[in-house]
Amino acid sequence: MSFNNKVVIVTGSSSGIGAAAAIAFAKEGANVVVVGRNEEKMKNVSNKCESFGKKALVVKADVSNDADAKRIVNETLNKFGKLDILVNNAGIAEHSELTSKDFMKSFDRVMNINLRAAVYLTHLATPHLIKTKGNIINISSVAGTVNSGSSTLIAYCTSKAALNHFSRGVALKLAEHGVRVNIISPGPVRTDILDNLSIPNFNWDTFNETTPLKRYSEPEEIADLILFLASDKARGITGSEFVSDNGILIKN
Repeated sequence: MSFNNKVVIVTGSSSGIGAAAAIAFAKEGANVVVVGRNEEKMKNVSNKCESFGKKALVVKADVSNDADAKRIVNETLNKFGKLDILVNNAGIAEHSELTSKDFMKSFDRVMNINLRAAVYLTHLATPHLIKTKGNIINISSVAGTVNSGSSTLIAYCTSKAALNHFSRGVALKLAEHGVRVNIISPGPVRTDILDNLSIPNFNWDTFNETTPLKRYSEPEEIADLILFLASDKARGITGSEFVSDNGILIKN
């Protein structure tokens, strides 16, 4: 797949799925906009992109901040003059009990990053994607379809279910302009998000036993799927959800 001179924004691309996607796009010739908050990690991703001959635009930003979201799009246009692909990947998960006094603070934080930020960036990017007949890839989760198994992850599950519905609605609206919108719902992927949840007795070596295929995914596997959906090979696909979960959904 070639993305020669395509312009791609990948949010949450300082590590994990976002980093893998940014690097993969650069390898295929794209001009990549790396978006995140950790400068050291973003620099590392940028250097890997540059090793393929493409110097990434690095934008330090909080996607849940409206001014930062506008800056992401504006800096992209100022640098490259167009936008072809938006990958809404940034996301967080937090444990929070429904009866906790801080529940709503946690709920709002998760929803703002996982859902509202993707909605607002899509709103800002749409006029430019219409010009290029580009496409959007939203990174959801199987948690948007089945309960995560933890009552303390209500906000995360809700945000992903809402992102799925939003994506389908936008896909229908933008189809008339030739803009495609698709969803990827991973199961367990070895990224910081699970490490940061501080799950008691969590161990990646034993975690793979929880899936029917007895494995978890690496970020590069999801990146491969992102590139396929963003490519012309998927030109007839829109409003679809692609699951890569090592069998989680058939188990539930």
